[in-house]
Amino acid sequence: MRILMAMLLIVFSFLSPMAAMAESADVESVVKAVNPKKSTLTLEDGKTYTVPAEFNFDGLATGTKVIVYYTVVDGVRMVDDLQVLN
Repeated sequence: MRILMAMLLIVFSFLSPMAAMAESADVESVVKAVNPKKSTLTLEDGKTYTVPAEFNFDGLATGTKVIVYYTVVDGVRMVDDLQVLN
């Protein structure tokens, strides 16, 4: 029984950092640049976020205040959701 518990603890200790990396994060900022051709969005902090191919850029312009919900995949910030603030 002790061996089984030790094995489970080892497996969970390896998997827990992977779960932390897969979590979504969010940032509230102002749009600095929009590039529909590259499917990217750059915020005031200088970080670039990649949006899905079907993303609709209508109404999103420089100076728009947004909340971006994203996940980092292979070092690239992928937008999961975006909320425009008034």
